Amino acid sequence: MRRPALPSDLHPVYAIYSHPKVVPYLTYEPMPLDSFVPIFEELLASQCFWIWDHDGSIGGFYKATRYPGRVHHVMQLGTLAVDPKLHGQGVGRAMIDDAIRHFRADGIRRVELYAESDNSQALAFYQRLGFVHEGTLRDFYKRADDAHYVDEWVMGLLLA
Repeated sequence: MRRPALPSDLHPVYAIYSHPKVVPYLTYEPMPLDSFVPIFEELLASQCFWIWDHDGSIGGFYKATRYPGRVHHVMQLGTLAVDPKLHGQGVGRAMIDDAIRHFRADGIRRVELYAESDNSQALAFYQRLGFVHEGTLRDFYKRADDAHYVDEWVMGLLLA
């Protein structure tokens, strides 16, 4: 079940965000909890950060930001992660299917996201959901421990 993030979600969100299977594909390098607090507070302040409850605990989360003005029909999906203990159990699919239902009800016609070109598991997942690779941001992403840059894929889903 989807719900807005709460301050009390800090520790479980941090545990998922900083997991070795998750953190390479999110915005920030691994960090201690005290360094994550301002990032989490910014996510909360956005009022666009959603938690997916699964059997009484946090199964995943995402940030959904609606664009203003002429692109008000477009939602950007980001900071998306599922607890690695739940990978392969349909939690991500349920979370995104629910998000898309809410987006449609809110008049969203297009959903877009960015995904690292080396994140084959996520790319396959998004493609199964109907997202299409629409472009490549070359050398967009750089992990501190990697000598090379990674391309970022722009992916889109039309809801019409």
